[in-house]
Amino acid sequence: MSTRRNFLQTMGLSALGVYAFNGLNARSVLTAAPVAGGPVLRVALMGLGGYASRVAESMQQSRRAKITGLISGTPEKLKSWGEKYGVPENSRYNYESFDAVKNNPDIDAVYVITPNALHHDQVIRCAAAGKHVICEKPMGLNAKEGREMVAACKKAGKQLLVGYRMHFEPLTLEIHRMRMAGELGAVKFFQGLSGFRIGDPTQWRLNKALAGGGALMDIGIYALNGCRYMVGEEPVWVTAQETKTDRVKFKEGVDETITFQLGFPGGVTASCLSSYNMNNLDRFFLNGEKGFAELQPASSYGPIKGRTNKGPLELTTDRPQQAVQMDEMAAIILDGRKPVIPVDGEEGLRDLVIIDAIYKAVKTGGKVKLV
Repeated sequence: MSTRRNFLQTMGLSALGVYAFNGLNARSVLTAAPVAGGPVLRVALMGLGGYASRVAESMQQSRRAKITGLISGTPEKLKSWGEKYGVPENSRYNYESFDAVKNNPDIDAVYVITPNALHHDQVIRCAAAGKHVICEKPMGLNAKEGREMVAACKKAGKQLLVGYRMHFEPLTLEIHRMRMAGELGAVKFFQGLSGFRIGDPTQWRLNKALAGGGALMDIGIYALNGCRYMVGEEPVWVTAQETKTDRVKFKEGVDETITFQLGFPGGVTASCLSSYNMNNLDRFFLNGEKGFAELQPASSYGPIKGRTNKGPLELTTDRPQQAVQMDEMAAIILDGRKPVIPVDGEEGLRDLVIIDAIYKAVKTGGKVKLV
């Protein structure tokens, strides 16, 4: 019991409050200490859309992150959000003027929550303005963009983090711990299913110019990223196949459904699916010689549910994932905390390299090797 508590607190789960893991014959309840005191990360939100609304609301429960700036192309949103979250007019910017955050001492970092195609230039501009950057996933449209973003932030001496909220989710981290501790034995197979039926055909996610792709970029990245941290290795090859049943809604360059397979140096294989045309796809399954672990749902906004060969895993918490993510990212930026599963720009870049390979495999129909 004490060993598990110490391990989870070391992983940075202390921000979560109370959480519980159920075994087959026993229940372990872990009450974690509050996040260590320290300075508050002052954050400007860029792109005031639907997900930014969730982030902003969740941040009201953050202990070490606060909204101190807003960036949007919609004046009405800047006004209403500014009034709602107490952001003064001199800390509200549009997309043309936001380089001026350079002169704003009340902003430490900018959280980029805009359409995928805008990430590259906006992240580079934020770094040049001397601010740390948190960028929603996918970090960019391709590996070339990702490398340029990482290089720009390094040159500016600023951190680049990616919004991988599941990297701080306790059941995810418990399965990661079990695999690392050898409790599942040698890993043999991973399955990741990520998808939903997308609605409004005019939204930016179905616009190649803004999204850079389709289901793979938006939802499939959960399965792709998940297989890497669940297996604990980097894949060395990929194969992939695309299925498209609605060519009006899913135009050229916007994938409806992609299945992809990955091979790992230790012999593990992964089979994943991403889709914009199927519901009930939110499952991770990790199989080892000694046991298995499953999350279903695996990447929703919660509650995440899990089980292993020993029984169910259960979580109790009153804190939204985004609040935990922002507190942990504050600790990374301000305290130098090292998360168990990385969330830095290099992590985001590795996903983009694999996404490039998946799209190449779809086009060629062959196996694409990863360097």
